[in-house]
Amino acid sequence: MSTKTPSSGNLVIVESPAKAKTIERYLGDGFRVLSSVGHIRHIPPGDESAIDIAGGFTAKYEVDPEKKKTVAELKRAVKAADEVWLATDEDREGEAIAWHLAEVLGLDVEHTKRITFHEITKSALEEAIAHPRTINMLRVKSQQARQVLDRLYGYELSPVVWRKVPGGKSAGRVQSPALRLLVEREREINAFTAESSYKVTAVLTHGDEELKGELKRSLDDEDAARALLEQLPDATWTVRDVSVKPAKRNPPAPYTTSTLQQDANSRMGYAARTTMNAAQALYQAGKITYMRTDSTTLSKQALASAADYIKSNFGGPYLHTRQFKTKSAGAQEAHEAIRPTDISVESAGRNQYEKKVYELIRTRTLASQMAPAELEKTTVTIDVSTIEDDFEAKGEAVVFDGFLKVYGRNIEKYLPRLNAGDVLDPCVVTAHQTFSKPPARYTEGSLVKKLEELGIGRPSTYATILDNIKSRGYVQPGEGMAAEREAVELCLDYVENPGQVTREVQIESYGNDKGKLIPTAIGEVLSDFLEKYFTRYVDYGFTAATETELDCIEQGECNPTEMLTEFYGPFHQLIEAAADIDRSTVGKSRVVGIDPATGRDIIARVGRYGPMLQIGSVDDEEKPRFANLPKGRTIDNVTIDEALRMFQLPRVLGSDTDGRDVKANIGRFGPYVQVEKTYASIKAPLDVFTITLDQGLELIEEKRKAEAEKHIASFDDGAIQVLKGRYGPYVTDGNKNAKVPKDVDPTTIDEEMAREMLAKAPEKKGRGRKTATKKTAAKKKAPKKK
Repeated sequence: MSTKTPSSGNLVIVESPAKAKTIERYLGDGFRVLSSVGHIRHIPPGDESAIDIAGGFTAKYEVDPEKKKTVAELKRAVKAADEVWLATDEDREGEAIAWHLAEVLGLDVEHTKRITFHEITKSALEEAIAHPRTINMLRVKSQQARQVLDRLYGYELSPVVWRKVPGGKSAGRVQSPALRLLVEREREINAFTAESSYKVTAVLTHGDEELKGELKRSLDDEDAARALLEQLPDATWTVRDVSVKPAKRNPPAPYTTSTLQQDANSRMGYAARTTMNAAQALYQAGKITYMRTDSTTLSKQALASAADYIKSNFGGPYLHTRQFKTKSAGAQEAHEAIRPTDISVESAGRNQYEKKVYELIRTRTLASQMAPAELEKTTVTIDVSTIEDDFEAKGEAVVFDGFLKVYGRNIEKYLPRLNAGDVLDPCVVTAHQTFSKPPARYTEGSLVKKLEELGIGRPSTYATILDNIKSRGYVQPGEGMAAEREAVELCLDYVENPGQVTREVQIESYGNDKGKLIPTAIGEVLSDFLEKYFTRYVDYGFTAATETELDCIEQGECNPTEMLTEFYGPFHQLIEAAADIDRSTVGKSRVVGIDPATGRDIIARVGRYGPMLQIGSVDDEEKPRFANLPKGRTIDNVTIDEALRMFQLPRVLGSDTDGRDVKANIGRFGPYVQVEKTYASIKAPLDVFTITLDQGLELIEEKRKAEAEKHIASFDDGAIQVLKGRYGPYVTDGNKNAKVPKDVDPTTIDEEMAREMLAKAPEKKGRGRKTATKKTAAKKKAPKKK
């Protein structure tokens, strides 16, 4: 759509610098586009009067110190502009940013032009400029209510957690129910008792073709399985019936935020944050529509573009235009699903993550507008003359691939052409012991799906929820560990051992935890604490109802002050009562056994840094001794022998040629050997409990050699070094890293050059970051009731 360009001197303010560049390119002359770089104001931390509870929960805001320069630049730009357009995102946070910008920049909230768009394309921007609106204050009030609620929840409950829960760092309105889900699932798995049965399969042939049939029921035990196999040596296998039925498989809906995160996790193993970072970069580059949405709707223009592309590239029979109904109750149909802005663009993105996420989005969008796959499902019933039970073989063939042409995996399972009465030749019949499976651990994708089902969180918060519970040490991703068990297999081989049933015990792996989310001991203790003392506030229903109330406020049907009052009164009473909770009763502990050397108890318990072993208590005359839990063991299952072994560490293996001790121990990153300040990892097949002095010295020597090869130069007694890194040479002083330019020979760098490079380099990521710790607990007091 073409519109008349407004007069020159137009200032457009967006959230992201990357988005600003793309938009300015499309709008052209007469428009200047600047970025606020996200939020510019926040509720000041540590300010007891920041939220006026008695005054209707009104919040005081201040400009972020690091945003003062940005705000000053925006103020200058506003003075020079004829017209200001606020173009922040259309969700609650974006609307709140627009309001904060108007407040700080002195803009009239009731008249300043507010524009939104679901995609960064020339036509979408022209449409937005042609139809501006004003700031939606109902949406702003909803965001403020959410912010105040989360502030009160976190700032009042987190100090209780610090004081009462060993290793506890924080609690949050949404993260705590998410953690509870993981803890409950882990306990379901631990309480599960597997039951075994026997699955009987037969490999049969018809002419030169092979098929596999399966007994239509499982057998209870090995005796029943053997009894059945022993009846089969002289049996005749005959096709009793061949049933062929048509079937259809429909394509899935276009992506919402949640389904994109689920699919990227299950197909490519991407974390929710990785997926969202890639999607945000694609959106800011104008390649996809807005990536935070719970709608499955496609615009008329998108439907038409997809239809044209499908007809041109695949033919008319592949086209099936459809509009999917959004399932989420809070979704807004005016929003769109995530889709490419131009369906004909086959690849987009600056790196492999963005390219793969774009490919997912594009193929899913195309598939959603394509015809169903037409299938032919075949079931062959096989009669066995010596037993009453039938075997069954199933096949599936694709008659018309439809949407599977672009989206989906090969689902075909071929069977030979058979007719009733055909005689089949048996090759091998096996009865394999199988075990019932416990509930599956959550992955990031399946947890997001569960949160969405329960109404917990919103598209913009799923990745943050996962980040929080992982970064605080409440959950850890599985490392690919699996357990082993014995499984019996009985076999009747008509070729190798005709007429004989052989037995083999196989070792099989099960329960691989790769990619799964596993609650830590600290996470379990925290979840139990919250559920015991703050039951209502980690209840799934409370969290979901809060999201519904926030939607209600946005629609103008609920009062934010009433909602916050109803929450805060009972909540604050529990906070005050928490002062009487005895910390010693919080946490998990178990007496593993008696230390034979001292006669004192060996206790497995949760400490500040996680699960640990302890000999004795603080009340004993002799100080208690501490050790790590063995890897893969928990407080519940560590044995006395395993515990005693851990107290043998650190082991002194002997001395090097200079008389320095060579030690073996287990640290935060695993087992290692050490000589003074030189550390080398111990890797399989070597073991920390059996490694010898010679093996330890060999590892130390290899480490020193690797460090020497990495070293290029040192200055100021080693305070500044030039090193070879994974991505090339760099200069470091421990606080900053400066990459050596490609046109500079690192061996020619002197101290002056090194210092100049470091002066221009940024601080290492993570330094100076504000984190909630016990040190800052005193500063982070909850707002006092006025």
